[in-house]
Amino acid sequence: MSEALPLFAAAFVTGLLGSAHCFGMCAGISGLFAVNASVASLRLQIPRAMAYNAGRVLSYAFLGIVVATLGQTVIKAIPDAAAPVRLASGLLIVAIGLQVAFNWRFLAPVENAGAKIWQRIAPAAKGLLPVTTIPKALCLGLLWGWLPCGLVYSVLLLAATTASAVDGGLVMLAFGAGTSPAMIVTGIGASKLSQFMSRRRLGAGLLIILLGLMTLAMPVMKFSAGPDDGVHSQHSM
Repeated sequence: MSEALPLFAAAFVTGLLGSAHCFGMCAGISGLFAVNASVASLRLQIPRAMAYNAGRVLSYAFLGIVVATLGQTVIKAIPDAAAPVRLASGLLIVAIGLQVAFNWRFLAPVENAGAKIWQRIAPAAKGLLPVTTIPKALCLGLLWGWLPCGLVYSVLLLAATTASAVDGGLVMLAFGAGTSPAMIVTGIGASKLSQFMSRRRLGAGLLIILLGLMTLAMPVMKFSAGPDDGVHSQHSM
């Protein structure tokens, strides 16, 4: 679990500071719980917004468990892949940081493939509109968690490298928790918040890159130590 802490931190920071990316794709749907906002009170809107985002985060967690279970299967079949997978996770965090900082679309092909899945889900999401109750908001969030998004897919790949269903789910929970503040207030001041987050993309990306370098440190140190160190330690005992 302790080795996964940098991954949790990277996922949370990616969600929190990379939220500007989410506005272009999710801002519209995030405001759907505020339909008829002119007559609906804020007291009614906030619970629906929280329910919607809870559903979205739960979908992320489920996907994290699935991809991490697949990663765990690979590691069990090929034990020597554990260290390279950890190395890959650090490199992936760095790539996510570059994506957030400079809006580079590393995963556009994967995002396009995910769009095909979304085409099958979209009709069900439309059937939940307008969002007038908390259960509807929750169900809409559960469906909207499958919306094709390069940033989400980046963190999903990170979750897959944990090779642990629990850690994979926690990585995506951390990411979803990071995105939630921005998404919850979208209906109130989306444009201003989007501008605020966009101006800070470079700093956010650099912070994520730093977390990636920290994650890289452990496997790099193990590789540099080499197998001979373990032999020497056994002889010294």
